[in-house]
Amino acid sequence: MRENDDFEKLEMKKFYESLKAILGVINFNGLPDEQRQITFYSEGKTYWPHLEGLLTETLKKTDHSVCYISSSFDDPGLVVEHPNLNTFFVGMGFLRDYFFQNLNTNIMVMTMPDLHNFQIRRSRHKVHYIYVQHSLVSLHMVYRHGAFDHYDTICAACPHHVEEIRAIEAKYNLPRKNVVELGYSRLDSLIEKVKDCQNSQPIKNKTQKKILIAPSWGVKGVIESELGKSLVEQLLNLGHKIILRPHPQTIKFAQHKVDEIKNQHKKNPSFSFEDSVAGQESLHQSDIMVSDWSGAALEYAFALNKPVIFCDVPRKVNNPYYQDIEIEPLEVSIREKIGVIWDGESSISELVEHCEKKSKRDLRILKDQHVFNVGQSDNIFVESIE
Repeated sequence: MRENDDFEKLEMKKFYESLKAILGVINFNGLPDEQRQITFYSEGKTYWPHLEGLLTETLKKTDHSVCYISSSFDDPGLVVEHPNLNTFFVGMGFLRDYFFQNLNTNIMVMTMPDLHNFQIRRSRHKVHYIYVQHSLVSLHMVYRHGAFDHYDTICAACPHHVEEIRAIEAKYNLPRKNVVELGYSRLDSLIEKVKDCQNSQPIKNKTQKKILIAPSWGVKGVIESELGKSLVEQLLNLGHKIILRPHPQTIKFAQHKVDEIKNQHKKNPSFSFEDSVAGQESLHQSDIMVSDWSGAALEYAFALNKPVIFCDVPRKVNNPYYQDIEIEPLEVSIREKIGVIWDGESSISELVEHCEKKSKRDLRILKDQHVFNVGQSDNIFVESIE
């Protein structure tokens, strides 16, 4: 009986969200043109941290009418209130595809690569598409071939993004895009929150560290392979506190691997699990991050001046032609500058001690070298759309 009740609740939830998505599309299209000047699109709540500052500053500094669209019912952006803001839930699937094909707005701001390469197409109307980075990693290895070809403006978080997009254009004879040397709003937000976390209580035992395991996703990733299970066991056996923070795509496609680790350690008070990458608390609380090819490792080092242990799993390559662009990806070149690399076999204990010797001053210098307009990205964005 309970299973039937749960099934009915799930079906009702799906029906309600479908209805809300239909109404969202209808209501957006029903707005007068002047109320659809700038539109932000979010794939879900995990992308809100990348858009929050840009949206807030746009509403604060301009008189533009703004729309915020999300495919996630629990996206925090949908509950933001402002006289110049309208928010709409449009769901996923066919309805979202229809929405994009018929989108009528002056400017569309997105963090989603592969525009016009798959289901999400450019609109039949004249729309200027702006891509905002949701990671500091390079543009030619982790992302698919042609991921940015159909954008009009690319907001570069870092100098290497400018170099890479120009190299891609030259290599494949593509039209020259508008490139804005923006910076990285997510990084600015993390840095701003550091002040609020400075009074948090450190672990009394100096040999015990709070370690955040936050890898990327993919079939050869840390959690998807057996390495994740072994890593958690070793660090707990060494007496450290562990926070496991898998990527949302890992939870989606390798739930059994995540559950296996959770179930094994759920009664251990030194183990905790975090199922959202949108929050910042675990980043500020931890002493060290363990990652692989995740862009979160760069954010951690640059924003918090904390070291990273990189698990030496195979590179995350989504573009088999990435070597056509003769630029070494940042996530490859910078690893030993902001942390240490673990081969999966040597003593992880020694690496924990060694990585903590990384100079905070050196990390700050690297941040200033590799990221545009630290602390000013939201202001730069507003200037770029005026």
